Amino acid sequence: QVQLVESGGGLVQPGGSLRLSCATSGFTFSRYSMNWYRQAPGKEREWVAAVTSTDGSTNYADSVKGRFTISRDNAKKTVFLQMNSLKPEDTAVYYCNVFITFNPYWGKGTQVTVSS
Repeated sequence: QVQLVESGGGLVQPGGSLRLSCATSGFTFSRYSMNWYRQAPGKEREWVAAVTSTDGSTNYADSVKGRFTISRDNAKKTVFLQMNSLKPEDTAVYYCNVFITFNPYWGKGTQVTVSS
């Protein structure tokens, strides 16, 4: 079965950095685009970034463009999210996501808290 396991979250001061990882199994990783989403307290889940399966091209939400970088390692079946210049408004649970035959699969998420 499809499994997505996020890690790397934590507490960081404003301006700091974190690198999230999402280890996957149960599907042919190299064939699928991968996404990161986040959900802040009291808000809806929002898309953050995507990386394609074909050429590794990337796309970002305007709120994180220039600060976050998504990447993938097909050999390790893992997708990453490098987050720099973190702001308090980046505080959220971050989720890894893949759509397989139009069905969404999610990990359990990893908490990121940006606070002084």
